[in-house]
Amino acid sequence: MGRQWRDGQGRLIVRTGGGAGAVAVPLEVATSYRARTKGLLGRDSVDGAMLLSPANSVHTFRMRIPIDVAYLDRDLTVIAVHTMKPWRLGLPRLRSRHVLESAAGAMQGWGVRVGVRVEVAVDA
Repeated sequence: MGRQWRDGQGRLIVRTGGGAGAVAVPLEVATSYRARTKGLLGRDSVDGAMLLSPANSVHTFRMRIPIDVAYLDRDLTVIAVHTMKPWRLGLPRLRSRHVLESAAGAMQGWGVRVGVRVEVAVDA
């Protein structure tokens, strides 16, 4: 399942319980080397989430805030979720193809947890 995303804006869609509802979260997509390298560095807050693709690990060196990190496989299924404090190095996840980042604590409220499959809708 090849992904043809580009740097830009969109929405992260998390289906909640039985397909009855969904949470739509503002999403920044970072696919270029430059955008992925910068990520959330230098920000004091995060509005929604950032998708790094392709990616299988992250670090929080020079970050000002703790963040939630979700590792996604090729089908956008969450394989791990961690909260990382600034100045940490995350270990690579072998099956990870994409990484979601958000403010610490946000992902739990959206229902992002291991086994959940998320969707990405990009703005045209």
